[in-house]
Amino acid sequence: MPVLTRLIPSPVVVDIRAGALADLSRLLADQRISTSGKLAIAMSEGSGVKLRERLAPELPGADWFPVHGGTIDAAVKLADAIRGKRYDAVVGLGGGKIIDVTKYAAARVGLPMVAVATNLAHDGICSPVSTLDNDNGRGSYGVPTPIAVVVDLDVIREAPARYIRSGIGDAVSNISAIADWELSHRETGEPVDGLAAAMARSAGEAVLRHPGGIGDDAFLGTLAEGLVLSGIAVSISGDTRPASGACHEISHALDLLYPQRAAAHGEQVGLGAAFAMHLRGAREDSGVITDTLRRHGLPVLPAEMGFTEAEFAQAVGYAPQTRPGRFTILEHLDLSATEIRDAYADYAKTISS
Repeated sequence: MPVLTRLIPSPVVVDIRAGALADLSRLLADQRISTSGKLAIAMSEGSGVKLRERLAPELPGADWFPVHGGTIDAAVKLADAIRGKRYDAVVGLGGGKIIDVTKYAAARVGLPMVAVATNLAHDGICSPVSTLDNDNGRGSYGVPTPIAVVVDLDVIREAPARYIRSGIGDAVSNISAIADWELSHRETGEPVDGLAAAMARSAGEAVLRHPGGIGDDAFLGTLAEGLVLSGIAVSISGDTRPASGACHEISHALDLLYPQRAAAHGEQVGLGAAFAMHLRGAREDSGVITDTLRRHGLPVLPAEMGFTEAEFAQAVGYAPQTRPGRFTILEHLDLSATEIRDAYADYAKTISS
């Protein structure tokens, strides 16, 4: 009898714990990712440079490459620098921008990529997507999933708290994204990948319901696991549907309309998720999201991110244009400018009561 199954694109190893960086060289050797120690390590100018001093003695065969910004030009420059030098793998050491640059560069030269995250700002740690700035603003590029993911919670605790808070907003927004995916299935017949949806929803719920805070290792571990699971869910579905809906459309609109004033990605999608759940009439779910965001110090109102109510309403109206063809609660309701303002007033009143 034939066995019907499918292969799940995922890292060979995920190491999330305090002190994980101390075992990086052994992990790479044991997993046959780099037995020779010949590595190209792309590092950020902040946390990456500091960690180089600590890691260099353990990785004597590595070459180190500073990365300046999260741009397509930086990724191409990195790829050109490592091409043809017989590295076993490319390691991205830093935050989301560095990891995205490294994923793209590794894909360009055909080498496996190891993600060593120094903060938990968003779910790009393990996703098959590189988000890079280009001449037209910002683009998303398909890349292979990292072959390994390492998150040292000791390093994460040293990162600015705003990065952890941003990751919380991104993880929690999965709840709204899955609701949009299921809405599209009911209204347009769009297929829903049940495994990807279950994985992304579980990741979001774990962060949403966890009683700990950003200084708690147990919570940080749950957050890191949730962000990794979100990335794997995207790999399974073949697109960003499990982790991106109206919440991300609103965030993209804020980025495009107010590029010099945009807040952190996770802050914007967290607020977008709370508002989107309110729009679909899921007031209790919206309230749970806003309570969680508040508890961790994230904004729940546009003014808390530096936007006026009118600017937020404009972004909501513009949001569907950022993802043509994607169906969310915003496309479903197709609200007028006046209806958006009224809906926002009701949201603000509800969460203030």
